[in-house]
Amino acid sequence: MRSFTLIDFVSLFAALRWTVALVVLALAFGAPLALAFATGRISRFAGLRWTMAACIQIVQSVPLLGLLFFFYFGMPMFLGIQVPALVAVTVAYTLYTAAFLGEIWRGGLEAVKQAQWEAGACLGLSAWQQFRHIIAPQALRLSLPPTVGFLVQLIKGTSLASILGFVELARAGQVVSAATFQPLLTYALVAAIYFALCLPLTLWSRSLEARLDGSR
Repeated sequence: MRSFTLIDFVSLFAALRWTVALVVLALAFGAPLALAFATGRISRFAGLRWTMAACIQIVQSVPLLGLLFFFYFGMPMFLGIQVPALVAVTVAYTLYTAAFLGEIWRGGLEAVKQAQWEAGACLGLSAWQQFRHIIAPQALRLSLPPTVGFLVQLIKGTSLASILGFVELARAGQVVSAATFQPLLTYALVAAIYFALCLPLTLWSRSLEARLDGSR
């Protein structure tokens, strides 16, 4: 056992690189899939709508921890495929992000009145042009606040990646606490760092919600 030093404090901040990296990976791969889910959910083809809805419901019904366990421990057991930890974590967070963002963005798309589509058609725009120039900008305005709010949830969810060996912020706190035997100080600092990350995003989400009020 040793005392808490500046090195321990620095190690907590250094562990942020994995927290940030996991969030970036989840958004980079999850956002395009979320857009596919959202557009599929509003498709004219019933089969596609049901398929997308089923995929989203399955992912949302499984805890994030369960997704991590399945792709890292379950794939070798059931399919005989050894999945590297980084790949397993990326796939799990990608599906998690896509499922929740897909529903957020689907809600934004459906909130745009049907008359907007009809107006675009009257101007001679194709379905893609209507979506790109008329529907998507309005849906983005409505979806941006909850999207930022979900980002806060995603940041906190990265702490579960420690079960696969990633020394992100929460895991670094465990390591420092075990080495210094000062859990109160260590976890207070971890909580403060999470708070410093999430509070600006929460305030930004509320600000966007007030400024981008779709009812006005």
